Amino acid sequence: MLKDNKIWIANTEAGENVFLLPKMANRHGLIAGATGTGKTITLKVLAESFSDMGVPVFLADVKGDLAGMIKEGADSENMQNRIKKFGLSEAGFKYQKYPAVFWDVFGERGIPLRTTVSEMGPLLLARILGLNDLQRDLLSIAFKIADDQNLLLIDTKDLKAMLNYIGENNKEFAASYGNISKVSVAAIMRAIVSLEIAGADKFFFEPALDIRDWFTTGEGGKGMINILDSTSLINNGTLYATFLLWMMSELFETLPEVGDPDKPKMVFFFDEAHLLFKDTPKLLMDKIEQVVKLIRSKGVGIYFVTQNPRDVPDGVLAQLGNRIQHALHAYTPSDMKAVKAAADSFRENPAFKTVDVIQELGTGEAVCSFLSEDGTPTMCERVKILPPQSFMGGIDDGTRSSAVKESILYSKYYEPHDPDSAYEFLERKGLADAEEEARKKAEAEAQKIREKEEAAAAKAAEKEKAVAERKKKQAAKSVGSSVAGTIGREVGKSVGGSFGKFGKTLGGNLGASLGRGLLATLFRS
Repeated sequence: MLKDNKIWIANTEAGENVFLLPKMANRHGLIAGATGTGKTITLKVLAESFSDMGVPVFLADVKGDLAGMIKEGADSENMQNRIKKFGLSEAGFKYQKYPAVFWDVFGERGIPLRTTVSEMGPLLLARILGLNDLQRDLLSIAFKIADDQNLLLIDTKDLKAMLNYIGENNKEFAASYGNISKVSVAAIMRAIVSLEIAGADKFFFEPALDIRDWFTTGEGGKGMINILDSTSLINNGTLYATFLLWMMSELFETLPEVGDPDKPKMVFFFDEAHLLFKDTPKLLMDKIEQVVKLIRSKGVGIYFVTQNPRDVPDGVLAQLGNRIQHALHAYTPSDMKAVKAAADSFRENPAFKTVDVIQELGTGEAVCSFLSEDGTPTMCERVKILPPQSFMGGIDDGTRSSAVKESILYSKYYEPHDPDSAYEFLERKGLADAEEEARKKAEAEAQKIREKEEAAAAKAAEKEKAVAERKKKQAAKSVGSSVAGTIGREVGKSVGGSFGKFGKTLGGNLGASLGRGLLATLFRS
């Protein structure tokens, strides 16, 4: 809660108030501790305080027990004892509810939270898909070709259509983009289908989240608390972690520089933060470190919530100036090493040995250190965390459903829509190409038929011409033979007549035969 315009988070054993300075809240922080030590309560107290300051908050609800922030806290004997012990009545403590918007990647327990394949980008998408270096490079090529051809990649069917397109036309693209292996394309396709089965086909869609919609306030000027239901999402650790990384990147790229404001513009709490860094390629780890390091100048504070500080890489851990360490237990030499590392990250308090205290802490107790006015860490203190003002626990489905539908953002994001993008364009192109191919095939078939008909007609004409020539020759031969025979007969008669009647007849027959034979010889030649 707030006191003297500062975030009152805890009391020391001596009853002194411990504060987190609002102007230092965007220097990021860490809430760590074993299961059941009170991390969730600490997160709620901080989130309520930021909301009271008018600072919007985002938090991932992994167990479903943060949803109770929309209800007033319930009074009990235990709560009355804590209120009295902390002196909260005099400070204005009261049970109250906080404005909240529920989100859900799968759209089942909150407003659907979506982004597009293009906005996610090939690097983060390759991580979700579990691709190797070669496949990741090929995915980047697919994005590059889509960009060069002005094709929108909105959802997974757009991406699959794009991959099919470049796979089928890999020889055409090889000269400009390098070799494209159909085997690698098939492997990426299988990974996408597997991701769709896990529900990612609902995450990659329009309307995509406009992250500026989170920078709002609710009733009384309280900062809106955006609660991502992660009870199902956490089962896919890679998708959960990649979503958080995408969100950080989106914030970094969207928000303007503000320097060091008097209070954050927004604060994010990432529960189960170890998933963000598990099996993360160096390229992505460098990206995380860059975003964490630079995003504070955008006025955004990031608080990682995890069981053990060693879950967070040193490069990121070095950026977390505000720390709340709940109990850690050492059962093995490795555990003891982790406890010592956690203790060594604090500025030592001569009043106690930090490594021992961390192992002795009870539920709701912590060792904490916050940044002072000059940016240096304060000496660590053993403290008891204040109780939250909202309800500690979950809510029923009816209450959640009503809260979801009452949000002004419900109508903006609830109904999905499928814009004209790569899938539709390539489908039209495929139909057009198929029609063009069918047209060319029909023309080729028609041309073959025409050529065949023309060849047949030419052959028939040639045959008719040959027949006519033969008939002409035969007719000429017949006429010539008759004429030649007549002439030969008359000549023979004239010659043979001098030998009498018998000679005349013999000479005529012989002359006719010779005449016809001579004419036939001429025709053959």
